[in-house]
This record gives sequence, C-alpha cells and structure tokens, in this order.
Amino acid sequence: MTSESTGDGGAGSGDGREAVGWSVVEAVVPEFAGRVRERFAAYRHHVLASLRKDGAPRLTGLEADFRHGELWLGMMVGSRKASDLRRDPRFSLHANPGPGTDLSHGDVRVSGRAVEVTDPATVARYAAAARPPEPFHLFRAELTEAVRTYTEDACVVLESWAPGRPLRIIRRRSDDPALRVEWGR
Repeated sequence: MTSESTGDGGAGSGDGREAVGWSVVEAVVPEFAGRVRERFAAYRHHVLASLRKDGAPRLTGLEADFRHGELWLGMMVGSRKASDLRRDPRFSLHANPGPGTDLSHGDVRVSGRAVEVTDPATVARYAAAARPPEPFHLFRAELTEAVRTYTEDACVVLESWAPGRPLRIIRRRSDDPALRVEWGR
C-alpha cells in the first residue's frame, strides 16, 4: 500500500509544491500551529473550497478534525466535494469566522492536497475515535500553506507558513507606502 492509501507520511501529488501533514506543522511552528488549530476548534463547521470538473471553485460546508497528529476531512459517500477531491486533490479550508465582525482570534485558512485514506485499519481507527455517520470518505490533509490574518492596533497582520520556509509576518496599515515583512521561526 502507498502512503496515499494508508494515511502514513507521504507528500501526496498534484501541483509539485511540497505538502506536509499536520504533525509537521506542529513540530516546525508550534505556536503558530496552536493558533491555527485553536481557531478551527472554535466552531464545528468550516468552508471547503474544491475544484469542479470544469475547474470552477466549489464551496461547501465541512467538519474538519484534528486527531492522531493529522488534519482529517470526512464527508458523505457520493458527495460532490468527495468527487472533486478524488479527481483533483487541491483544496483550501477556511475556518468559520463566527458571529460578529471583530475576528478577535483571527481569520484562518489552510491549503494543500487531500489524500484519500482507504486503509481499513486507519479508517476504523478514525471512525472509532470520531464516530462519523457511516459510510464516509476520509481524506488526510497535506498542507502547502497555512495563513492567519488578524488586526493589532491599527495594523492588519498576516502570518503565513509554507513547508521549507520560516513563518512570515506582514504588518500593514492602509496608509503604509510599502510592505513590512518579518521572518520568524
């Protein structure tokens, strides 16, 4: 079995950009990963962007689950989003912003490739812990990017991470003539 079917390791396939599992994000940028995970944990339902057969974007609701060191995407058998991801694994997942307009904990999005997990033992382990309605499709997210945007004082702050690159922080005000970029770990 390949890593794509077992849920263990692997970098997936698709656009050629390096993609990593959630445990790598937590190991490389733990504080940032904690803020991203916390934002997703604030609400149960989020918005998944996948690609239709004609290349147009499809936005649908989804419950994302951080478990066993991975970010899992589960969905009903025969759903259009599952068909989209089986055909083209590229996705973005936007955390539910919640009520109001303050975004006090930031606006979070992750992007990458969804690798369908078909190994019966891995699916059973996930089902025993998460208890989703069965049957279901299970995908493991392999990330190419994670982004958090929030406001601080009079600035919009953008934290961005991608595999092989340190955390990048951009602070911007509407009257700034130029971008200010900081690099972190």
